[in-house]
Amino acid sequence: MRALKLRVSGVVQGVGFRPFVFRIAAKAGVGGYVRNLGGSGVEIHVEGEHTKTEVFLSLFHKLKPEKIRIDEMVVEETKPLNLTTFKILSSESAMFFSSIIPPDFALCEECLHEVLDPKDRRYLYPFNSCVNCGPRYSMLYRVPYDRENTSMADFPLCQSCVEEFTDEENVRRFHAQGISCPMCGPSVTLYDGGRSRVAEGIEAVREGSKLIEEGFIVAVKGIGGYHIAASATDDDVVGKLRLRKNRPTKPFAVMVLDEEVAGRLVHLTPIAVELLKSPERPIVLVDKLEGGQVSELVAPGLRRLGILTPYTALHHLILMWTGDKFAIMTSGNPYNEPMCIDDDDAFSRLSSLADFFLTHNRRIHNRVDDSVLRLTGDRVVMVRRGRGYAPSWFTLPYQSRRTVIAFGAMLQTAGAVAFSDKVVLTSFVGDLDEYRTFLDLEKTMAYFIKMYKISQRESVLVSDLHPLYPSTSLAEKWAATFGAELIKVQHHWAHVAAVLAECGVDEEVVGIAVDGVGLGTDGNVWGGEVLKATLDGFSRVGYLKPQKMLGGDLAVHYPVRMLAGVLSDELCADEVAEILHELKLDELGFRRGREEARLVLNQLDKQWPLTSSAGRIFDAASAMLGFCLKRTYEGEPAIVLEDRSKPCGDRLDVKFSSMDNYVVDTTKLFLDSIERMRNGGDRREIGYMFQHAVGYGLGCIAKSVAGRRKFLVVSGGAAVNEYFLQGVMEAVVDSGLTVLLPRKSPPNDGGIALGQAAIAAHRYMER
Repeated sequence: MRALKLRVSGVVQGVGFRPFVFRIAAKAGVGGYVRNLGGSGVEIHVEGEHTKTEVFLSLFHKLKPEKIRIDEMVVEETKPLNLTTFKILSSESAMFFSSIIPPDFALCEECLHEVLDPKDRRYLYPFNSCVNCGPRYSMLYRVPYDRENTSMADFPLCQSCVEEFTDEENVRRFHAQGISCPMCGPSVTLYDGGRSRVAEGIEAVREGSKLIEEGFIVAVKGIGGYHIAASATDDDVVGKLRLRKNRPTKPFAVMVLDEEVAGRLVHLTPIAVELLKSPERPIVLVDKLEGGQVSELVAPGLRRLGILTPYTALHHLILMWTGDKFAIMTSGNPYNEPMCIDDDDAFSRLSSLADFFLTHNRRIHNRVDDSVLRLTGDRVVMVRRGRGYAPSWFTLPYQSRRTVIAFGAMLQTAGAVAFSDKVVLTSFVGDLDEYRTFLDLEKTMAYFIKMYKISQRESVLVSDLHPLYPSTSLAEKWAATFGAELIKVQHHWAHVAAVLAECGVDEEVVGIAVDGVGLGTDGNVWGGEVLKATLDGFSRVGYLKPQKMLGGDLAVHYPVRMLAGVLSDELCADEVAEILHELKLDELGFRRGREEARLVLNQLDKQWPLTSSAGRIFDAASAMLGFCLKRTYEGEPAIVLEDRSKPCGDRLDVKFSSMDNYVVDTTKLFLDSIERMRNGGDRREIGYMFQHAVGYGLGCIAKSVAGRRKFLVVSGGAAVNEYFLQGVMEAVVDSGLTVLLPRKSPPNDGGIALGQAAIAAHRYMER
């Protein structure tokens, strides 16, 4: 006889792990038990003849379902307990080691089939789920993942569901914690804007779908928060939504019923189809079809459209009953605020946006936005990490003696906690210049600290170097409150470190970090940097030529100001004025037209802030080409620049500043581009050449300083730019460098906390 104790971490709760272990134990003929532990881990005890325990271990590795992820497993010989049968025991709060909090999974095909089968007892049930699908993280109060620790505790199982839950032969619902049915589960209600009940149950869904088709705007409560749903074909409806949401041009996502419907709207690639049908169901940015049915106002002036497929039965039914079979499905929040997650908050904050509210009575505990992915060349890049992906962790190639709490940066931010060799990046939080979002960051960080039993007092806290970021203020507040150590990490170093952490690299690399803004160690604004970096430190070895930001932050919102600042590097005020007039930008690029243009040009000699930011340079190029003259959402001018550019075989000549061989002379790029425009060059092609040249210039610097280093890391918000990346790759094609980009974390500031945590953990790594 032999007895083994296995302790397992990874994604092992909320994914049918215990039923899986139960079934293979029965096949192997062993006795014992399996139970959830605190920290989201699982303990298994098996005993029996030696050959039978070996069969169990073989089946364990051979038959493990796809959603189960094992990051760590400890197997020990133990004393037999004379158990002849195998059972699933009640969970224990004891924690052997931490594990992953399960993310939310999209509705599986089997559950969808039940919803659409008139003979099934779950026919048209909006909340169908099984062991393979449904909400997890969004409804989890505490670990272990048991029904009583989730918002499904409000819905005791009916007798039919109890029978499924206890049926060992029911592969999909045996011990599936989140299951329910129309008899015992959550229910849907439709309200008008005055909070008067309009319809209940499945009729509420039918009526809500009808209202969307008729041109009304409907707030829909989903898994991790509210959506705003509206027709995607009616210009008047989309225009009304833009006016109400104070969102003049930022694109809306469109939810499509299935792949066939998507094929009527966008160019579907095999990679896009795979993503759209994945359990994570992200929003995927895909090229629009010409003459498609979607209103031009949904993604004005852009060639890409963000689409996603339904990830709950509720969303599927809504779209199924519309004539279009697709609709706008954008975040349910006022401009720049966190998404609403409960009814009172929704009726309070969305009353000016939505005409009707389609809601349900299952509580959302953790806000989680839809994830957003795009393709940069043939590489999948994560723009926003939320539902389906968060809060899965990252494994470092080293162990830390200290726990770490990282607070991220400013825009599109997330936080992180780290322990041992793990970093848990929170779901997307948002822009911290809005107070509600700041509070949401603090709440989210407190949740993860509680879940992973982390002590603020004993942890190392990490923030950005910028003293005015709200995340930095929060870190300073916690450091003072708990007497904890606080480390401040330079922004672009953290961008590079995030990729090192994700890729498991612990050696010196060359890094290109490109974004909109980050405080440099010299007190200036950085954003187009080449670094030599390890997780212990970095040096700045190259950058884009620093340029004036006329009006400071006004140059961010009105990129013609940035253009004027760049041109003033080599031209006098009259020459700059002549170019702006020639391009008609003195009329259109300023809030008050030529009057303001004259005032700005009279201040060219003033000491304005300097920036080496690639984001600001791309903004200025977008304005120069007449593509985007005002920023109404984060990154808009640069996004429009990439979107409207057209690849060609021609190139701009990249020069380096005479002050330093490792400074890309961006002024020359602008002057050469303007000369090409004067000579009748295609503005779309010039846009491509400009972005390619910036990437090529920084790539040349990286190649020059690489030496024997093996890796080139490219990260930062501007690193998603396809044409920029083409330039980098062209510059280093014969260098022997392996290019590393983030895949599972956002290259923008949503990944900064991962880099911060990796740097702090490395400082205290076990040696």
